[in-house]
Amino acid sequence: MSRYSKIPIIFGSNPVTNPKDRKPRLANIKYPFIPISGNDIYIFVTEGDRYDILAQQYYKDSSLWWIISTSNYSVRRDSLLPTVGTQIRIPSPSRLSQILSNYDSINS
Repeated sequence: MSRYSKIPIIFGSNPVTNPKDRKPRLANIKYPFIPISGNDIYIFVTEGDRYDILAQQYYKDSSLWWIISTSNYSVRRDSLLPTVGTQIRIPSPSRLSQILSNYDSINS
């Protein structure tokens, strides 16, 4: 499954007169702020760690990679590969329903 598979595909607002609006593209997605919690998990990134693999390990769903990526504001978020040796925060699995609810509310 592609990490982009759940992002809606949209067309421009004026496909009749603007050729660029005829091409499908991915919609802009907004990610919720995920505050720190005492139940969050902290790990040091090792060789081979990726956000999608960590999401599969902790949440049993690799498509939730964005939760871990978004939670770590000081770490590169333009890749699935966090920097080896850095410490990252993984929001507690018990908070998933709240995080996903916030995501749905800002993207609906």
